[in-house]
Amino acid sequence: MEKSDKLGGRLMFNIILFGFMGQVAWAVENNYFNTFLYNKIGGTSVDISHMVAASSVVAVLATLLMGTLSDKLNKRKIFLCGGYIIWGFTVMAFALISRENVANVLGLNLKIDSEAAKALMVAVSLVIVMDCVMTFFGSTSNDAAFNAWITDVTTTRNRARTEGVLATLPVLAMVIVTVAFGVLASSFGYPACFIGLGVLVTACGILGLFTVKDSRSGIKKETNFWADLIYGFRPSVIKGNRGLYLSLSCFAIYNIAVQIFFPYLFIYVQHQIGLDFANLNITPAVAIGAVLAIGGIIAGAVIMGSLMDKHGKANFSIPSILFFIAGLIAVYFAKNLVSFAVCAVIFLAGYGLMGIMLSAAVRDFTPEDKAGALQGVRMIFCVMLPMIIGPIIGSFVTERFAVKTYTNDYSEIVNVPPPHIFLAASIAALFVFVPLVFLIKEWRKVESESRKEN
Repeated sequence: MEKSDKLGGRLMFNIILFGFMGQVAWAVENNYFNTFLYNKIGGTSVDISHMVAASSVVAVLATLLMGTLSDKLNKRKIFLCGGYIIWGFTVMAFALISRENVANVLGLNLKIDSEAAKALMVAVSLVIVMDCVMTFFGSTSNDAAFNAWITDVTTTRNRARTEGVLATLPVLAMVIVTVAFGVLASSFGYPACFIGLGVLVTACGILGLFTVKDSRSGIKKETNFWADLIYGFRPSVIKGNRGLYLSLSCFAIYNIAVQIFFPYLFIYVQHQIGLDFANLNITPAVAIGAVLAIGGIIAGAVIMGSLMDKHGKANFSIPSILFFIAGLIAVYFAKNLVSFAVCAVIFLAGYGLMGIMLSAAVRDFTPEDKAGALQGVRMIFCVMLPMIIGPIIGSFVTERFAVKTYTNDYSEIVNVPPPHIFLAASIAALFVFVPLVFLIKEWRKVESESRKEN
């Protein structure tokens, strides 16, 4: 596929369509699957950390295997569109999971303590297993195929701008999921929301069959699959792609900081800050303000991405991480919804800028002929390690510092994550500076060589 520095309308449509629907699905998985397990099933913060860790391992394996396979078969479209279609069905499957359904299938009596405990254990296990199944298809289609496709169709001259667009999608998805999914779950229940989301994800994959142009030739490569599978782990490859692995190291530490608080964020907002989704009053003024704020975020991210393309990512690296850390510290001191929302803007700005900068850097330093195979390596740094380490820290902080509790739907007392999770995240984020110093040198070197060529 011939590439251009200009991003055409059809290309942007598919970038936004698949990027947005993927982020909505991941936002629900990363947040409401946690509240679903916590509130509706009766799991604990430890169960959440186990679910996040297990799904992250599956995400890496799926991305590594299917990304390498897409490289070997020289196809992206079938993995992208087909994956989204199946992904939607796996989301719908969560509508069937409940303690009551487990009890009915196994013939258990929930009024008997021992049998109720067994139903709880099986229900929690089912949620974790299904989260892994859903993650396999989500990672195949989004993490492996979509990300490799983005690398295929973009250039070093438009990647930060593209990442600027992509970076707005998690924020937009999180806002929509926070409000829409929260309100709908309160009004119609989790099963209806899971079915609705699954239908949308599947519909996205079906639409893509008619709109996406495959970025690869479809001619099978005569390479060794298993050799390609371990390509990114070879010492010679790591040494020869210093910029890539420094970018990934920065990403790993940054995402560890994010995962300390992110899996518990909606639980925190709901039970610590007091955002009541059931009685959420969305006035016309609030709706207009939200639309304007989202529009401003999108415009700002695209502009910042363009500036990074023009002036170099290195110039934005340190301010971005400082914004992120300052915002996390500010949120730690926020005691009500208004102050929390104001402070959250600061850390979300740093969060977005870091995401744009590091995602573009990873793509810039990725050898294009190995874009699929290296998505698995990216997932180890950007997803698996952060989603194993971060939630464990968050769970430890919750169990150690929690002072508030609430009663879930099964009349069980559970801890509310404390503001200390944001303070712990800010401390973890400080370690980004270690690899960032060396990454800046790599950026300067590449930018200097680029200026000489021009």
